[in-house]
Parts: sequence; C-alpha cells; structure tokens
Amino acid sequence: MGCGSYTARDWEKLRSARKITSDASAANLFQNRKMLDKFNPKYIAMRESRDNDEHPNSTPIAIGVDVTGSMGYLSEEIVKNSLNEIMKKLYASNVIPDPQLMFAAVGDVVDQAPLQVTQYESDIRIAEQLLDLWLEGRGGDGPEDYALFWYFLAHHTDTDSMKKRGEKGFAFTIGDAANHVNLCAGDIKKIFNDNVADDLTCEEVAEETLKSYHLFHINIYSGYERTVINGRTINIPRDSIALLPELIISVICKVKGYKREDILGHLDFKTEKALDKMMKNLIF
Repeated sequence: MGCGSYTARDWEKLRSARKITSDASAANLFQNRKMLDKFNPKYIAMRESRDNDEHPNSTPIAIGVDVTGSMGYLSEEIVKNSLNEIMKKLYASNVIPDPQLMFAAVGDVVDQAPLQVTQYESDIRIAEQLLDLWLEGRGGDGPEDYALFWYFLAHHTDTDSMKKRGEKGFAFTIGDAANHVNLCAGDIKKIFNDNVADDLTCEEVAEETLKSYHLFHINIYSGYERTVINGRTINIPRDSIALLPELIISVICKVKGYKREDILGHLDFKTEKALDKMMKNLIF
C-alpha cells in the first residue's frame, strides 16, 4: 500500500461528499455501527508500508486514537482539521520523506471492537479509511488499552523503512486515560489470534514497539497531567487539541534533530510556548 499522493483537491472532494463541516458531529461523520472485518486485527496478518516508484523512501506514521467513552470529540477534531493539516504540513515541509499514514481506533479489551487498524496510505484513502472506523464509545473513566496498538505495531507491521534502511517509523497513541498495567495472554489470543506464553507488561510491549518505531503517547487532560510511557508522554490540555498537527510535527523534528521553526516557520509566541510546555518531559 502507499501509492498516490495527498492533494488539497481530493480533500475538498471528500469533505463535500462526506459532509465534513464545522458543525458535523462524530455520529454524523463516523456512520458505521460495527467493526468492519478489514480493520479487525484478528484477520490482519500484517500491515505493510512499502517503497514504490512515487514514494521510494516510505516513512510509516501510525496514529492510534482512543474511541472509548466520550472521546468522539477527538476523532471529530482529527477528521475535521488535524488530518488535513498534518498531511499538508508533512508534504510542504518534507520533514520526513514519503509519509505513509495508518490510523487505529483504540478501545478496551472488553469492547466488541478493542482495536481497529487501517492500511498505510499516502493519499486520500487515509481519510476514507479513517471515516470507516467504528466509534464504539464504550468505557468509562478507567484505564484503556493503548498497548493493544503498540503490540500490533511490534508484531503485525512490516516496513521497508526498517527492513531496507534500518530507520524507525513514528507512532503516536492519543487519549485521556491511563493505560492498563498488563496485556493478558488470553486477550492477545482473542484479539490477534496470537499465542504468547505469558501476560506482557505494558512496559514490555512498549519496548518491543520501540525497536521499530519512535513511540510516543499524547495524553489529553483537563485536570492533571499523567505519564503513560516514561520519557515519551506528551501532555496536552483538552482546549489545545487544535495544536495536534504542530505538536506531532514538532516531536518528529525533535527526533530528527531539526529546529521546529525551520520546518513549521515562526509560530506565534503563545503557540511556541504551549508546544514547549507540552514537550517538556520528553527524554529519549
């Protein structure tokens, strides 16, 4: 997967066809009411990010979004604004070569759809597949299972970036809750149809993922900050989620050793200060 290129014209056509307007609700945007088999990890042996003639230096970027409880606002923000802004800025800045995006809907192991995963794509199919995910919306205020997506990335993705060039992809999970402490062997069997000997701690799953991805967790908070991955957690206030595109690209710049202003240009002082605060605890 990963042919084609993301264009403003294709985005405008999709916006019109799918009625992606400023006042559209998550329920209007995400119309599926069940998980599609093509996104069910039980039926996905491998998601691939491959080089091709158009994109000879493919770079995978995986974004897992919490869809439990009231988190529909996050998916809504990503569809309406963040996805388009991320793709425009990635292509305009060339901060990484030939980006290929994958999205995941992350739930809880007790959900009907604990995890849904799209293909890696370089064109408008990124948005089309994102809109086909099911926002199950279960769960309360307890911990979630972001480690499900980390496990998938570690064991069910194959990327030319790593295989050919030894270069890691980028992975982000985004949500407003803590992570469960363990990923149980029984849940791994049920969700992925994989046999593992023992339960895995989330630290172990993250370490596996870090072998092939620069992994980060973005915690959305209203009251207090929290750490989900030591040294790799970014805390963002809920009222600042419109800054997700700038934040994700700023993190990529930090990993690559670039100056943010060389990629994004000079942002206003308030935005610069907010981004610096969000990234203050990053150590890697």
